[in-house]
Amino acid sequence: MIQGQAQPPKRRADILVQRLAQYIREGVLKRGEKLPTEVDIASQEGFSRSVVREALLRLQAAGLVETRRSVGTFVIDMPPPQELRLGPESITTLEDVLHLLELRISLEVDAAGLAASNRSNADLADIRQALLAMKEPDSKKPGIAIQADFQFHLRIARASGNQYMFDIMKHLGTKMIPRTQMNSAYASNEERLAYLEMVHHEHDSIFAGIAMQSPDSARAAMFLHLNNSRERLRRTRMAKTTTLQSPPEA
Repeated sequence: MIQGQAQPPKRRADILVQRLAQYIREGVLKRGEKLPTEVDIASQEGFSRSVVREALLRLQAAGLVETRRSVGTFVIDMPPPQELRLGPESITTLEDVLHLLELRISLEVDAAGLAASNRSNADLADIRQALLAMKEPDSKKPGIAIQADFQFHLRIARASGNQYMFDIMKHLGTKMIPRTQMNSAYASNEERLAYLEMVHHEHDSIFAGIAMQSPDSARAAMFLHLNNSRERLRRTRMAKTTTLQSPPEA
């Protein structure tokens, strides 16, 4: 085991917490296993007993270990957390996209507000480029339109300055875009064009709020867009359900 370095007490405790947590994650310290005594840990890891005591208290607060009076400290015997099932491969139905839209509302409304506050001129140019790409003639092709739509939202997340927001959006990929489930929802070309015109107008409003560096306007426009998308998708689901339940014509 690696010996402790000369560090301020708080920093030494941080290092030991990280090290012991890693031992637990990697199975060096197994679930249900009793930890060495404070004296032994101090000797093995090269820290003082006060640092060891502080580290164990933090691990206990984090739910990784428990201390039993007069017995010792044990790694908590609990199953490892399951991997989060959230990715493009799990978004396969209209219902999945609808649930994802509800998640996106809570995430992207704040991302738009942060983008309005934090965006650089380069960020704004990138967002504008994606916005214009959605209006190009080629964007009428479903695959190109979906990619441009995704890039618009992804670049807003990047402009927010919050890496976690950006990483989540990037991980979800193009399947988070409702029109992946909407392409067959319109009976006529006129209906589809009206839908696209409405979406373009909503995107323009989001961009305007970010360009003006108005967090309130950007948040309001993003909420309106995603909420409208949710309602459009709900109507599509209802129409499909009605069609499936309708009796065949004689």
